[in-house]
Amino acid sequence: MLLALGISHKTAPISVRERFAFTADEVQRALEDLHQETGAEEALLLSTCNRTEVYCYGAAKSDILTWWQSRRSLKDNLLTPHLYHHTNHMAVAHMMRVASGLDSLVLGEPQILGQLKDAYRSAKEQGLLGKQLSRLCQSAFQVAKIVRTSTGISTMPVSVAYAAVNLAKHIFSDLKETTALLIGAGDTIVLTAQHLKQAGVGKLIIANRTYERGQAVARQFDASSILLNDLPDFLPKADIVVSATSAPVPIIGKGAMESALKQRKHKPIFMVDLAIPRDIEPEVAQLQDVYLYTVDDLQGMITENAKARLQAAKEAEKIVLEKSQDYMTWLHSQDAFRIIQQFRDQMQTMCSEELATALKLLEAGKTAEWVMQRFAHNVTQKLLHVPTVRLRRAAYRQEDHVLELFKTLLEVDLQN
Repeated sequence: MLLALGISHKTAPISVRERFAFTADEVQRALEDLHQETGAEEALLLSTCNRTEVYCYGAAKSDILTWWQSRRSLKDNLLTPHLYHHTNHMAVAHMMRVASGLDSLVLGEPQILGQLKDAYRSAKEQGLLGKQLSRLCQSAFQVAKIVRTSTGISTMPVSVAYAAVNLAKHIFSDLKETTALLIGAGDTIVLTAQHLKQAGVGKLIIANRTYERGQAVARQFDASSILLNDLPDFLPKADIVVSATSAPVPIIGKGAMESALKQRKHKPIFMVDLAIPRDIEPEVAQLQDVYLYTVDDLQGMITENAKARLQAAKEAEKIVLEKSQDYMTWLHSQDAFRIIQQFRDQMQTMCSEELATALKLLEAGKTAEWVMQRFAHNVTQKLLHVPTVRLRRAAYRQEDHVLELFKTLLEVDLQN
């Protein structure tokens, strides 16, 4: 059975999501533990700022829940109230909806597809992608491509990054006079930089843990590049701060912001924390002259362009329904193949045993005609024994559906 288990921005606040999220460095070990502790035959772990989900074959929901909570050393029931789970066809459709951006905070956003592909690669490297889950992922990628190219759902510039920049435009009368400090170098930061440049921001600074990656992003936008260790020197210069890293603990604390505000002579600063776990301590919001927003705060702000995508989303849902049914058809065909293969193996074993007996009888001097007749009789009797017993039982119990199934399988027409 395919199982999808997770929490998202729809079911859990940021305070819960950040406690149960996995950083990129944790995923490989987490998958290994998941396999060992739950017995999952195939598994994939997707963890982003807005969702953490487990997809697997061969594991029970209760075992996955126990594994998940134990990873965070939490004995209380914090996770369960926010949890959703899907099985089989519904799990297939859910992954396809996630890949297509239909379940995202921003309808149709494309970043989730790349994140799902990263999760696919991690599971593959760990040896936890078998035939079924691998086929499902490939189907989900295909659906996302079809949705993106045929429905127009991503033609409007709607994203968390877009919402953050749009909010900054409302706070500052002229972005040309502002300096934006972007912390991180992932897809969200790149997208934020694109929107800021299009909005005419005066100066861009990219801060990252590694200089090479930060410099690579900075070159794309004619921006400056600094290391995270340099943040105390550059926070006072920033009017806009957008942070989206995978750091396990906050990288900007209340004390650092108090110091920055003093140097700014309490000139207001607009901050957006797009990270899970959070990059900016929540207490920073208590400071005067700081306007701090999280991904949850942005949820209610993304409305205008989202409305334009609703009709496209309806078309996309039809594609998901069709393709999820295609996958389930393929999956059922695999079940039929395994049944047929097992039946063939049983018949081959039985025939081989009867053939061995027939050869011994020939060696003992029995006539070929008698041996062949005996062979044909025994094979026929053994082949029909189980179906005959089951048919008689169905007739006795008045199981008409079983009788009709046998008539179809054996192509028997009782009218003739």
